[in-house]
Amino acid sequence: MTSTAQPPVHVGVFGLLGSGNLGNDGSLEAVLGYLSAEHPEAVVDALCGGPEVVAARYGIPATRLHWYRGEYRTASRAGGIAAKGLGKLVDAVRTAAWVRRHDVVIVPGMGVLEATLPLRPWGFPYALFLLCASGRLFGTRIALAGVGADAIGNRPTRALVRWSARLATYRSYRDALSRDAMRAMGVDTARDGVYPDLAFALPTPQEWGIPCSELVGELGEAPSDSPGTVCVGVMAFHGGNDDRARAEEIHRRYLDGTTRFVRALVEDGRPVRLLTGDECDRSVVAAILDTVDSPLVTAAETASLADLMKEMAAADTVVATRYHNLICALKVGTPTLALSYAAKSDALMDRMGLAAYCHPAREVDADRLLEQFRALEQRSAELRRTLTERNQAAARQLEDHFTALTTALFPAGDRNRTRTQTDVHARQEAP
Repeated sequence: MTSTAQPPVHVGVFGLLGSGNLGNDGSLEAVLGYLSAEHPEAVVDALCGGPEVVAARYGIPATRLHWYRGEYRTASRAGGIAAKGLGKLVDAVRTAAWVRRHDVVIVPGMGVLEATLPLRPWGFPYALFLLCASGRLFGTRIALAGVGADAIGNRPTRALVRWSARLATYRSYRDALSRDAMRAMGVDTARDGVYPDLAFALPTPQEWGIPCSELVGELGEAPSDSPGTVCVGVMAFHGGNDDRARAEEIHRRYLDGTTRFVRALVEDGRPVRLLTGDECDRSVVAAILDTVDSPLVTAAETASLADLMKEMAAADTVVATRYHNLICALKVGTPTLALSYAAKSDALMDRMGLAAYCHPAREVDADRLLEQFRALEQRSAELRRTLTERNQAAARQLEDHFTALTTALFPAGDRNRTRTQTDVHARQEAP
């Protein structure tokens, strides 16, 4: 008797995952949740920056993205330079062999088509190009799902990013600015969708059934008449890819302004909880704790976006720099002020109804920031209602995003989907 069972679909996930950036890992978690719910038969593994972390945390096999372990260290000696060069050749073969074993590869979110932070063309942009070129060569469907993009000045980086996007099977973006940037770089984006960031698909502490009283208790019980906690998300910010010559100046200005703001909150008697989004941010936390010597200032230990959301759900207000710190705060409905370092932060705040509460990370003015903060708190109840509405809209739009992913990547599994394309596009453009 002939078996009619279909072979399992082999799905790969790709990116700087498990490398210490909580936002990247949150995007991976959202995609793994989608695959588990919609395609439980899929066999999933990863090609990523931190394979040990991904394998241990998510229970999927994982392979190191780069053959040369010193890929992201600056090489000045001949031996290091030669090893890096050899690594590029080895990675071309390794990536092609890995891609060939898969039916589908998903790049889950992340700013993979931008250079808003310092980036060398032969690092991740080259790795992404190898992925997309291998997919086209072997017929593996490559999806850049909910990714970020921005205008890129460096010509080699721009060329690698443009060709990666062109060679991908499926593209969608986390904001309209990203789609516009790719169109400006010569990519046909007519069929590319715009949806909320994938991290908006993650469950909140309230959805886990954790009561608010328990969340507050984790930060320490405060008297009912005392001012509430302010979460301040910091970043080891040194400017963007075009700011390398001014990197230290930009960082000093950011750190000084943020520290002065924290001190002003403490002088007002406000408890401050310092948060990070990447391992490299810990140096900023340490510098603020050294300068503002007060028991009112504490630092949280966070290992995931879920940890960040628990902290932010228990706070009165959030002031944050990293993009996914902002998402976590907005997702749990806490009034938020953005220390914005790129257009993507401004676009996110606008989408969620808080466009008036952005402050430039390159020019942190503590006095002006404090004014904005107080104005934000005066409208707290109103803004919480706005965030509830915007989060409901984001949830509906992400359902459409996952439907579009299934249609593009798993055609056989799309037969029972009934939403019309008109509904999908209408939701994409909704606030």
